[in-house]
Amino acid sequence: MRILLTGTRGQVGSALKPLLDGHGTVVAPPTAEFDLSKPELLTSQLESLKPDLIINPAAYTAVDRAEDERELAFLVNAKGPETLAKWAAANHVPLVHFSTDYVFNGSGDRPWREDSPTEPLSVYGASKLAGDVAVQAAGGAHLIVRTSWVYAAKGTNFLRTIARLAGERKELRIVADQIGAPTSAQAIASAVAGIVLPNLTTLHDQLARRGGVVNLVCAGETSWHGFASAIVSGLKSRGVTLAVESIAPIATADFPTKAVRPGNSRLDLTRLKAQFGVAMPTWQEALAHELDAYVQLSAPAHA
Repeated sequence: MRILLTGTRGQVGSALKPLLDGHGTVVAPPTAEFDLSKPELLTSQLESLKPDLIINPAAYTAVDRAEDERELAFLVNAKGPETLAKWAAANHVPLVHFSTDYVFNGSGDRPWREDSPTEPLSVYGASKLAGDVAVQAAGGAHLIVRTSWVYAAKGTNFLRTIARLAGERKELRIVADQIGAPTSAQAIASAVAGIVLPNLTTLHDQLARRGGVVNLVCAGETSWHGFASAIVSGLKSRGVTLAVESIAPIATADFPTKAVRPGNSRLDLTRLKAQFGVAMPTWQEALAHELDAYVQLSAPAHA
């Protein structure tokens, strides 16, 4: 079993690799050697690599910069995955691809279902939706994992940004009117591995029957303000000395960004449980695990 895993320098890809190791030959080429922004090269590379399974967490995720780099965002998030999906379909290779809550317009307060109408508000969201559509249109056995608010103890993400700012500032001002489920890369990787690994030999047929799109986020919901407050509280309880004294809730309008963010990023987990038997941890449980890892990683800095 040859497993092609992209994006291993990213959060989800790096969390997936150790879970996949030992279940076949994991081929994890760096971006320089397998670049989704150069779809014209991918088919010949796939013919050379000959994977039996493709898992594609690689993506263009610079949400605000995408507003100015539309062509690049669509190459990485749509044209590249389209090429992967067409090759996979033609060669009867199952494909696991990753999507985002940004494909929705963020209205209302009901959790979005997999079949809810899509209406992205940003170039990033539009590029990811185009990738979803392309993967589906290729007609092969696939699973599109739709997730949100991804973070980890390592890398560049909200947890690490809040930890840094809380160490520098007495007051933080954090958006409180965007609601979703903070979801650790580890929780995503564990769930995906739980779906894929027990069914490796029959995965193509399994995904042909019950694949498609599935929402995969941690259970529960909060705001970015609630998430930041939980991070700070968790760090303090683990003995990390911080400068922050207050965390003020603000409205999205008070923190303008180039790309529009969805206000409602809740995702319905019914299909994940019914089709794949996966029950996700709460966002608080996943955060506790990541804070433990973060403190361990940064221990010398706080010694």
